[in-house]
Amino acid sequence: MASTMMALGFTALPGCASGGGLSQPFNAMQNAPITIFRLQNFELPPAQPQAGAAPLGIQIPAQIQEWITAGAHMLPPGLIPPGLLPGTTPPPAQDNAQRFHGFRVLGWMALNDPKQHDEVLDLLGHESNFVPGHGSCMFAEFGVSIAQLNNQPPADYLISLSCNQIQSASPPPWPYPENGVPAETAKRIVAVVQRAFGGG
Repeated sequence: MASTMMALGFTALPGCASGGGLSQPFNAMQNAPITIFRLQNFELPPAQPQAGAAPLGIQIPAQIQEWITAGAHMLPPGLIPPGLLPGTTPPPAQDNAQRFHGFRVLGWMALNDPKQHDEVLDLLGHESNFVPGHGSCMFAEFGVSIAQLNNQPPADYLISLSCNQIQSASPPPWPYPENGVPAETAKRIVAVVQRAFGGG
């Protein structure tokens, strides 16, 4: 069984934000369609049967446990994966599940709303949305995959609210020296997810 959290990925192609001044490489992505993925950011290894012994509980990393206590309320109930909160059962582990940079895909949604598309690029395209401080872990609750011109591989990013950071998962590298996710940026990310998956 796997203890689950959410991660999310956005897939975008070049070009759509209405506001100017986006940083590279996001200024070349203004017309790009975006797909959001829900991901499971933490999985326990398959349980090994032991005669006469049963596991006493799930060992969740401290950063995730702290986020559950302090920040999981930011997510709408329908977007909190089963097994994360007491009284819910995690889905069975699946070796053949679709994955985004190692994180199991729980669902996806094409982001066709122009306002949401602009919001994603505005979030990623401004250095002021990020801060120096962040955790040393990467338990991604969200991810972004942005298609690039000239048949280049997509630019992929992983976002972890429990670790307060974003990381580049493929070229090009993250464009800013700061990659910490402050509370206001986290709220905007959650709002995009909630709207995309019908939570508001």
